Amino acid sequence: MFQLRFDLRVPPMANVTHADQYRTMLEMVRWADTRGFAGTVVSEHHGTPDGFMCSPLIVASAILGSTRNLTCMISALLVPLHDPLRLAEDIATIDNLAPGRLIVVAALGYRENEFEMFAKARPKRARLLEDAVHVMQTAWRGEPFEWDGRACWITPRPTTAPHPHLWIGGSVEKSARRAARLGLPFQPMVYDPALTDAYYDEARTVGFDTPFAAMSNGPGLVIVSEDPEAVWARIGPNLLFDAEQYANWQYADQRSDWAVEASTVAELRAAGQHAIITPDECIELARRDGAVLLHPICGGIDPEIGWESLELVHNKVMPALAAS
Repeated sequence: MFQLRFDLRVPPMANVTHADQYRTMLEMVRWADTRGFAGTVVSEHHGTPDGFMCSPLIVASAILGSTRNLTCMISALLVPLHDPLRLAEDIATIDNLAPGRLIVVAALGYRENEFEMFAKARPKRARLLEDAVHVMQTAWRGEPFEWDGRACWITPRPTTAPHPHLWIGGSVEKSARRAARLGLPFQPMVYDPALTDAYYDEARTVGFDTPFAAMSNGPGLVIVSEDPEAVWARIGPNLLFDAEQYANWQYADQRSDWAVEASTVAELRAAGQHAIITPDECIELARRDGAVLLHPICGGIDPEIGWESLELVHNKVMPALAAS
């Protein structure tokens, strides 16, 4: 399974604009939609110097409206920063536009400046998330209900039954157990089997009989090239800036496989989260992990590099996997 990831960040050394990034993303997903790719992954952050994607539901609707087959996973949607009723309406609307193709991974968020920006209390983020999940699940039934002393009614109801695909994300045991208590799938943000163990343990305790946890263990960025060394030489500074900025956001109570402590391109390469590899190496990676996360315009790199990567996957990697 091959997915395309987009953060749409533009660091200072990039020669593209944000408009270029958004346009290229839509061109790439339209191209990938009929060529055997499975889906896309987008995320959410606010107030960053490189313009990290801030409106993932809008971006997801653009991706899904431009395609007919790809899924779009928002991993993750920072639910405590949003109004639950507005989320319920927007997600239901997208589900009617593209039934079953939107997957929302609900997460707490962690950057203090984001909570300050939206006048939300960071210490209350767990309660805000759980309340929002309950509100959305109630709203998606399509019947009038009361919340916070207000009469509410979300119409039209979504197409997907019993509700649009809603997962819980997190990197600590509390998040895993929360997902099970809420009766929802769980996506750890870090490779840690103890998290899935806690999730399934809590599911048994609360009587949740259809638990599902999806934990990735592969690189967060894959770019395919016939000459990886040449590509590293061209885009290493972009990827390093991207990684350094993300690492600077981390807190003691936050873990992410995508957070890499590196101050040089060599250290970034050695960490393994950024993989620029040949088609043959990509074939082996796909066989080993079952899924590959392509990141074709990460860090505002030249789109030609991303296009070459996608073409190589389609023309060399996929046929080899199909023949094996």
